[in-house]
Amino acid sequence: MGFTDLQAFLDRGGPVLIVIMGATFIMWALILERMFYFRFAHKQVAAEAIAEWRSRSDRKSTLAHWIKDKLVSEVRMKAEQNVQLTKAMVALAPLLGLLGTVTGMVAVFDVMAITNGADAKAMSAGVSRATIPTMAGMVASLSGILFTSGMDRRVARSVQEVEDSMEIS
Repeated sequence: MGFTDLQAFLDRGGPVLIVIMGATFIMWALILERMFYFRFAHKQVAAEAIAEWRSRSDRKSTLAHWIKDKLVSEVRMKAEQNVQLTKAMVALAPLLGLLGTVTGMVAVFDVMAITNGADAKAMSAGVSRATIPTMAGMVASLSGILFTSGMDRRVARSVQEVEDSMEIS
């Protein structure tokens, strides 16, 4: 599939398809950022929090428990960073597809009003502008759902591991 094929596809889908493509790129950039964080940075963040907890001589007082909660909360905040934004992008994709459906159908109705329904070729262009963005929005959303649900489990598991490591000591 060359650049001209992509351009033809984008033209058939209308301007909303370009917005969906941009939103999908942003969504995947956020997903990749989280994947790289867990692959390369999270272990260090967790180790620093555990080391700070273990370096304390007092681990029994109320103040010590507040400090432990603070350390766990900081690990959680770093692990959850951008996850909610990614979920918002996943939810936005089908809504943008619906916007494409509405704008495409408006184009169909305009052609019908002008030609009294006699120009099927012109109406088919509007139908393409209605269906292609819908499909693109759903595909983008489905691809993101798989990763965001897995990311929720990974965040919960990694934060729980840090909390459990602090309980042992």
